[in-house]
Amino acid sequence: MARLTAEFWVHAYLRRLDLANIPAFVVHRGDATAGAVIIKSNTLNGMATLLYRVADIEGNRHWSELENASQEKIDENILRQRHNDPDIWVIEVEDKNGRTLLDEAGLFD
Repeated sequence: MARLTAEFWVHAYLRRLDLANIPAFVVHRGDATAGAVIIKSNTLNGMATLLYRVADIEGNRHWSELENASQEKIDENILRQRHNDPDIWVIEVEDKNGRTLLDEAGLFD
């Protein structure tokens, strides 16, 4: 199966969040074709979670928590990630309940 480009995936994800009335925006635009994507889930209370896509030993991809900390610590981590990989996409999702829709079945399988 052909993989979606990073830019296509980001636009589809932002549209899906918009349909669910969950504010989100691109903090950093990465490589349009193959850039990795990280998600900052901002719960609007000074805390945030940083999520990234990983593959298990069988090749199945899922989202995993990289860090759950204050927004300042998460932003520092994002800066390090961007320094190490300038092609990375960073999306910030703002929802007081921490909804990201990444766990919805069939959404991005």
